[in-house]
Amino acid sequence: MALATGVGSFPGSDQRDLDEAVRLVLDRLGTEQGLPFVPEVPGRGAPAGMIGRAIGLVAELDADLQPAGWRLTGTSGAPALDQRRARSLLAQDLDTFEELADGYTGPVKVQVAGPWTLAATVERPRGDKVVADHGARRDLAQALALGVADHVADVRRRVPGADRVVLQLDEPALPAVLAGAVPTASGFGKHRAVHPPEASEVLEWVLGAARDAGAEPWVHCCAADAPLALLRGAGAVGLAVDLSLVGAAGHDALAEALEAGGVVALGVVPAQDPDRPPSVSAVAERVLRWLEMVGLEPEQGGERLLVSPACGLAGAGGTWTRRSVDLSLEVARALTGTVPA
Repeated sequence: MALATGVGSFPGSDQRDLDEAVRLVLDRLGTEQGLPFVPEVPGRGAPAGMIGRAIGLVAELDADLQPAGWRLTGTSGAPALDQRRARSLLAQDLDTFEELADGYTGPVKVQVAGPWTLAATVERPRGDKVVADHGARRDLAQALALGVADHVADVRRRVPGADRVVLQLDEPALPAVLAGAVPTASGFGKHRAVHPPEASEVLEWVLGAARDAGAEPWVHCCAADAPLALLRGAGAVGLAVDLSLVGAAGHDALAEALEAGGVVALGVVPAQDPDRPPSVSAVAERVLRWLEMVGLEPEQGGERLLVSPACGLAGAGGTWTRRSVDLSLEVARALTGTVPA
């Protein structure tokens, strides 16, 4: 039985939009064939965005918001106003999810920016990105691992009916980190590439922290050349991708993950408003063609094969946002054979 889920982000600019997103997720995906998740509404400002949420979780390090983005302060005093705001917004979002999910039983997913995307985005106290400093990027990753463990425990406490908690690390910048393609602050150069062994080790810390806290660790990467084999080797039980950006090696890695008992979330529903919305049958056929291409039968995936939008929905219109969630669920049902495709 295929399942439906989402990547994480929704459009909107205030708390009412977050409330509506939570209701939509729980109403549509809080079903037998859905994996509901705690939505993100980054349009409320940087503290509510992917990086801001992760900064809010990193209790061991202080950060503030500069014109160029988030920057570690190098101090151990009280967190800066923007970091406190990030923590407050995340707590409010979890409060909302906890209230509206009262009585819910089933799986729940939460999303956190991964250590390499943080390192490629957040600045050091003395300038330029954390990825430029071997020690700083390890410190940030270890602090994130502690924050992830606390986050999983908090979600378990708030949603006691959750029989399965998924922690999804979002790593859109990982391919650029590995390729040495992260721009320096000046914009005239690139930071040195991080070698795969170190990239894997750092991911292992965070994914291992999630696993030890009782969560199922996934990694989502909707960039081209996502290093899926590396992610599996680092401990990712689930891989979430934009199927249109997966290359030959990636297809093999996804098939191997399913055959080995892992989870694969295929991003096959448009994340932006399409000129012509695809039909349920067209999207379902795309998934079936992929399964045939990699030599798998539909029943081999079962609940370990998920359907989702290709990426977050923050840039989509409200109508398409709702339709994309419904379409993901309808495709999952069509693949299962519970409704005609």
